[in-house]
Amino acid sequence: MVVFDSSVLLLVLDPQAKSPTDPATGEAVVQAPERIEYLIMRLTAAREKIVIPTPVLSEVLVFADDAMSQYLDVLNNSAAFRIVPFDQKAAIEAAISMREALRSGGLRANAPSADATRTKIKFDRQIVAIAKAEGAHTIYADDKDVHSYASRSGLKAIRTADLDLPPEDPQQSFDI
Repeated sequence: MVVFDSSVLLLVLDPQAKSPTDPATGEAVVQAPERIEYLIMRLTAAREKIVIPTPVLSEVLVFADDAMSQYLDVLNNSAAFRIVPFDQKAAIEAAISMREALRSGGLRANAPSADATRTKIKFDRQIVAIAKAEGAHTIYADDKDVHSYASRSGLKAIRTADLDLPPEDPQQSFDI
């Protein structure tokens, strides 16, 4: 089981969305929608469930405007995706994470972004808590805070820039 954060989910729902930044180059990730599509193809072939935490869904729907019902149709009508709420089990995971941060120096302890708001910190920890509560092994995220919290929680965290490009079509035509 894997989890998609908002930057990845947005590219699933809107391939025209702005590509995330590759931390290695500082430039937009090349062929980001194609990388995500290829990832989904591989996850589906491996029968991996793709979990969408409700805080992620909320972040994406904030700017969906007229596409909101279309986005929900895609997610609700695909066997690959499962929308998961912040439930009691996830609340316990989040409480443990926040308690450890408070003991380590405050809510912002271990937050890579010095300017992250308290709300963002809580949201990001909720996303990771849902992933842990659901038994996910990997989070696909471009947000450095989610990435950091996931790694600290023992989950594998993968950025869009680190995803494989789809193989080139061997039947492609040549311009002569």
